[in-house]
Amino acid sequence: MKYVGMYTQMRNNNIKSMLLLLLFPVIILGMVWVFLALLNFFGGGYYDESGNVVHQLDVETVNYYFLTTVPWVVLGVGVWFAIAYFSNASMISHATGAVPLSRRDNPRVYNIVENLCMTCGMDMPKINVVNDPQLNAFASGINKASYTVTVTQGLLDLLTDDELAGVIAHELTHIRNRDTRLLITSIIFVGIISTVMSLVVRMMYQTMWYGGGRRSSNDNEKSGLSIVVIMLIGLVCCAIAYVFTLLTRFAISRKREYMADAGGAELCGNPMALASALRKISGNPGLDDVKRADVAQLFICQPDEMEQGLMSFMNSLFSTHPDTEKRIKILEQF
Repeated sequence: MKYVGMYTQMRNNNIKSMLLLLLFPVIILGMVWVFLALLNFFGGGYYDESGNVVHQLDVETVNYYFLTTVPWVVLGVGVWFAIAYFSNASMISHATGAVPLSRRDNPRVYNIVENLCMTCGMDMPKINVVNDPQLNAFASGINKASYTVTVTQGLLDLLTDDELAGVIAHELTHIRNRDTRLLITSIIFVGIISTVMSLVVRMMYQTMWYGGGRRSSNDNEKSGLSIVVIMLIGLVCCAIAYVFTLLTRFAISRKREYMADAGGAELCGNPMALASALRKISGNPGLDDVKRADVAQLFICQPDEMEQGLMSFMNSLFSTHPDTEKRIKILEQF
């Protein structure tokens, strides 16, 4: 693996964050235009000489309604993003069940974090703990006020001091490399699209199950047409959301985990301890109760239950986590 310095990695991640910020509005606005175009195409039409219905897209009308809709879409997405961006710490804590860990609660962890922070010259992040007997850890936050290192209780109970230092050094490297900022940005974006998808599915359900009743033949035809339009819109939204998920996963390269491993091994001064910790964690990776795959991107190891299911093959192809055994072998070569 080609060596990439810390500052180069930070610059690359900042560039990726800006690309995501620019790409997301384009995808949202594109989805809105497609939505309006589908409504225009299937909602109108005329009969030809043979009596067949001919649908035709009126681009000028679509563009007119699109331009009048854009300000509201931009405002809604901007407000949503701002709220999520500045409340990300509480959102992640709620999703994982993490609570603050004070020095009095566990001086051992505080001493390890303080020593590592002094070694690399960074500010002390917050420390959270999840009451889970399994093993996992992650870093989160977008700035000095929100940077946090979270560990499970199982990790504290089963790892030695050297192994725990290796894991925490790995997470501190994520913070130093600006990985957490990039991940939080992607989580917010995917969350917005997921909500849009949920609304579309709910519209389909309401229309199909509660849109019936006694109608004339023309009303039934229009009702059937509206259901088709909504289903098509739902399919388009799902396709766009899926493509966007792939794009964000490609932007969040697996290289970031290798870089955090290398930086963590250098920071703690004991690559074998980090390799040993990863081996223990991979044998019993915790936080299975966190069903959100976007939040799981933060974890040092993917929870084992998330690797199951019909989409496990696709998830492995586009996973942001490299194979743990490969990570361990690379660490053992230091």
